[in-house]
Amino acid sequence: MAHPPRQAMQSAPPPSDADLNAAPVARIKSEDLFRQAREVEIDHQGRIYRLRLTQLNKLILTA
Repeated sequence: MAHPPRQAMQSAPPPSDADLNAAPVARIKSEDLFRQAREVEIDHQGRIYRLRLTQLNKLILTA
């Protein structure tokens, strides 16, 4: 059985000026955020959001 021909990989477009001047994104490990808890509350402009860690280790953010 013949295999389809491989397609050449396309290279990513060069970064734009906005990408080059953007500040690096802060990264927080979930272990540091949750510590020993399964849920944290985030106060964003006076509104409380809950970030939960599910049994399957997925994150759910609710208002």
